[in-house]
Amino acid sequence: MNAMYVMMAQILRSHLINAAVIPNRMKMLPYLGVIRHRMMSTHKSKKEMREYYRLLNLDEGCSADDVRESFRKLAKQYHPDTGSTTADSATFIKIEEAYRKVLSHVIEQTNARQNKVEEEEEEKFKYKTPQHRHYLSFEGIGFGTPSQREKQYRQFRADRATEQVMEYQKQKLQSQYFIDSLAVKDVRHSKEQKITQAIERLVEDLIQESMAKGDFDNLSGKGKPLKKFSGCSYIDPMTHNLNRILIDNGYQPEWILMQKEIKDTIDQLREAILVSRKKLGNPMTPTEQKQWNQVCEQFQENIRKLNKRINDFNLIVPLLTRQKVHFDAQKEIAKAQEIYETLIKTKEVTDQNPSNIDQGEGKKTPGVKRSFFNWMNTWKFIKI
Repeated sequence: MNAMYVMMAQILRSHLINAAVIPNRMKMLPYLGVIRHRMMSTHKSKKEMREYYRLLNLDEGCSADDVRESFRKLAKQYHPDTGSTTADSATFIKIEEAYRKVLSHVIEQTNARQNKVEEEEEEKFKYKTPQHRHYLSFEGIGFGTPSQREKQYRQFRADRATEQVMEYQKQKLQSQYFIDSLAVKDVRHSKEQKITQAIERLVEDLIQESMAKGDFDNLSGKGKPLKKFSGCSYIDPMTHNLNRILIDNGYQPEWILMQKEIKDTIDQLREAILVSRKKLGNPMTPTEQKQWNQVCEQFQENIRKLNKRINDFNLIVPLLTRQKVHFDAQKEIAKAQEIYETLIKTKEVTDQNPSNIDQGEGKKTPGVKRSFFNWMNTWKFIKI
């Protein structure tokens, strides 16, 4: 009887366990379906991707340029508007879809590889905090125990000192045998610049130190406003004072310097062509005429360069009334010729009346007066 009760208790217990497990299994069914669906979709997507690669006649692992090139070739074959015998709109639609899918897949793979490489490099060069304070010494050189790192650091210092000695000897030899080389000039210029900057910093430090000590407190103009510009009271005092400081120190605007340069250049060119004409005879021989033609060609080239300079000047000059016109080379040559002829005539008149020069100041002859006026006209031509 007791045995029968034990058997009935075991049967009831098994039924109760099965009844408790069934709801849990029912709960797991949706998750199993999701996992199965994902596995099937992944397999399906891989299969579709292989089909896309096959349509484009490509292998997995190709580049984006290969995908574009393959699509261009297939488009020429199957696009309906090409007029080809193999043109098919349905096939072209499939090829276009495959092109978009494969191109996006290739770009994703490329980006993933690049990100992976960047992460590996970042992990490779990532700073790792040392475990002990003694790893902060030796300028971070070496690895291993402190004694090993000390030996490695000594070797590193010896190598560095050797390299510095070699570099010094190299620069010394270059400065001796290659004085005009660009490298030596650059080194010299950098040293001069460093010295200049050091001097400027030293002067600035001295000025600040003197100001802190009160050495500038006994100046006559301390605490007083700067003098205003009485000529034009409507000008901002700060602007006027800055301009006055610049002018007192020799500063000139760029357009004023360029204006002076243009004036000096044209005067030099006029004087040079007149001197060249004086060296030649009157009338000129064929050889002298050839030389004169060469002088005129060079003069025209110089005038052309000067006119370019005038164009630059007209772009920066602040006033329209200060702008300049171009010089005419032919007119300048003709003017030089006229000045030369005037000088020749003046010389002839002077040679004809040599006795009139020695007379008194109040008894000058008409010939001397005429020569004087001719010289005045000559100087007018030169100044124009």
